Amino acid sequence: MRFILVDRIVALEPGKSIRALRLIQPDEDYFRDHFPGFPVVPGVLLTEMMAQASGKCLDAERHPRGRAMLARIVSASFRSWVQPGQEVVLHASITASSARYATADCRAEVAQKTVAQAKLFFSFVPASTFAPDYRDDVLERYLENAANA
Repeated sequence: MRFILVDRIVALEPGKSIRALRLIQPDEDYFRDHFPGFPVVPGVLLTEMMAQASGKCLDAERHPRGRAMLARIVSASFRSWVQPGQEVVLHASITASSARYATADCRAEVAQKTVAQAKLFFSFVPASTFAPDYRDDVLERYLENAANA
């Protein structure tokens, strides 16, 4: 199972806000067990989608503090099931950002209806910790397209 849970960035204001998309494929591995006959996206994966979108927003600043990593789920709530074939729109607003941490208010929507919300806390990991050739392809593709627009 791949763990890249953001397919595409739609709008980005580095360090401030992001809107991104994730299309839930019917053949996602976790649907075999969650739940047979009633496949739904686990809440923890919805939370991770929101965290990945938020992290991309923070990383887009190209700040020397390092890459954003989820450190705490302050709160999360789930309002509706997300099922195979649905597109999740991920929204995140960065509410605080410093050299050591950042916070984000997030929500996930399907068909313009909020299905999940979270308040997330991030710390930063030095870029040197990652493989030298590490690239966030989703973020890089968005930034390249924005630069060429």
